[in-house]
Amino acid sequence: MRTIKRRRKENKTDYKKRRNMLKGKIPRVVFRKTNKYLIAQYIASIEAQDHIKIGTNSKQLLKHGWPKEGENSLKSTPASYLLGILIGKEIQKRKLDVPIIDFGLQRVLKKTKMHAFIKGLIDSGLAIKIKKGFFPNEDRLQGKHMKIKINIEDIKSNILK
Repeated sequence: MRTIKRRRKENKTDYKKRRNMLKGKIPRVVFRKTNKYLIAQYIASIEAQDHIKIGTNSKQLLKHGWPKEGENSLKSTPASYLLGILIGKEIQKRKLDVPIIDFGLQRVLKKTKMHAFIKGLIDSGLAIKIKKGFFPNEDRLQGKHMKIKINIEDIKSNILK
């Protein structure tokens, strides 16, 4: 009988998927959700050891003009879109390779925060191929569904400076 690895039992690592990503030798952008924030990291794997080149989270959006009263909404769809723009700009600034996207064991559904993150990467200038029907509609990306009024265009222009 085969023993299941500890990280697989804890639902943290899909070893088959990881092995296939490492074989490609392409860097990846990892997108994770916590209870309060969104985390994005640009990771290059060298000899099966991960090296984080860029790491950021949605808390950094407060520095770029996210309203202080909206601090509890740093896990929203507009926050994930802006986080994608933030890390995409940093990837271009450092002239790193175009990465693949790694969502880990998160369930990938259409029009979710994950696809808003990818839309942010694309809007920052990275050449990532994905079908247009997967993205959330523009009203959700702009935050018009939220109680707190957030001016996404101002925050986006602050990030892209």
